[in-house]
Amino acid sequence: MAEKKIRAGIAGGAGYTGGETIRILLNHPSVELVFVHSRSNAGNPLHSVHADLIGETDLRFTGALDQIADVIFLCLGHGESKKFLQENPLDASVRVIDLSHDFRLGDSLPDREFVYGLPELNLAQIRAARNIANPGCFATAIELGLLPLAKAGLLEEVFTTGITGSTGAGQKLQDTTHFTWRANNISAYKTLTHQHLKEINRSLKQLQPSFAGKLNFIPWRGDFTRGIFVSSLITTDKSIEELKTLYREFYKGHAFTFVSDETVDLKQVVNTNKCVIGLEREGEKVVVHSAIDNLVKGASGQAVHNMNLMFGLEQTEGLRLKGIVF
Repeated sequence: MAEKKIRAGIAGGAGYTGGETIRILLNHPSVELVFVHSRSNAGNPLHSVHADLIGETDLRFTGALDQIADVIFLCLGHGESKKFLQENPLDASVRVIDLSHDFRLGDSLPDREFVYGLPELNLAQIRAARNIANPGCFATAIELGLLPLAKAGLLEEVFTTGITGSTGAGQKLQDTTHFTWRANNISAYKTLTHQHLKEINRSLKQLQPSFAGKLNFIPWRGDFTRGIFVSSLITTDKSIEELKTLYREFYKGHAFTFVSDETVDLKQVVNTNKCVIGLEREGEKVVVHSAIDNLVKGASGQAVHNMNLMFGLEQTEGLRLKGIVF
């Protein structure tokens, strides 16, 4: 007799992360997607917003939360998740995975305490959690590049640059997401002030309390749709061989983060839940490159990975996704 499937619901299913979460859950062998909530699209088929889902499901968006679920993914705008949970009281048995910024800095609700959901940092805590604050996309890429150094107490001042695709800006059309503006164009934004800095510093200090938060981050907008590529510069006397051993030991037992001896490029990770890390050394300077798909490892894939851990499933279940190298 087949085991009972996890009943999953999605709130905020019309955006990029909502759509990506739908795609992953529809193909997850241990999950039944029971509802996708969207007030603005209630009653419409999912493929009316996510056109690629035609023929994949007969589900329609719902404007009500009367369905029973074991876990709900909140794919809402920043600041909306807290409001949603306050306006829609859920049974205590329902687990929540929030993909917004609302609970990443340790905030909780009276009846819900959130764990920061970076599996490579908080694996045991996630397995025991009822509520997860899914990390930000840039935060994920930068943290995975720096956490082994933090654990070894090697971080002092860090200089980081990172480039992200247009999907990182969300589905709502903005001046900087128009094709005519993005195509053949790169620009910096939120220089040294990006909203993920507090989240990143908090995670690094979890492993290296002495780290003074000297993280200088310059994010760039790229002329592509998916992916994040980050390069972080540090100073250390450790050899490249010592550092690679440090990284491989840190990520041993983690299913999706890999240290490469070859050049890292973005196409290795697009449409996958992987993070690929590469290290280079010149003199006393070391550069750590880390690449992820912002919508998968940086959002929906990591959220499903957290769900797998919370429900005692194998880490990679439903997440062995086909890369699109060409």
